[in-house]
Amino acid sequence: MSEKTVHIQVAFEGGQSVGADVAPEVADALGAALAASEPVYELETEDGTYVLALGKVVYVRRSERETQIGFAASA
Repeated sequence: MSEKTVHIQVAFEGGQSVGADVAPEVADALGAALAASEPVYELETEDGTYVLALGKVVYVRRSERETQIGFAASA
């Protein structure tokens, strides 16, 4: 896994979702697999590998910037 990662959120039929930090190439490959109507995709994350049934995916959200919750000091 490269040092630079993006965060993706994969939502499935029924409302379940899974979030993961992945390499940008992995997020790109997931998008390509969805576009090609592949039946499954092995998503390699920092935490392990997920096997996704792509026919059940409703959407994938990709965030390349780090989100910060709470208050931060301003300069």
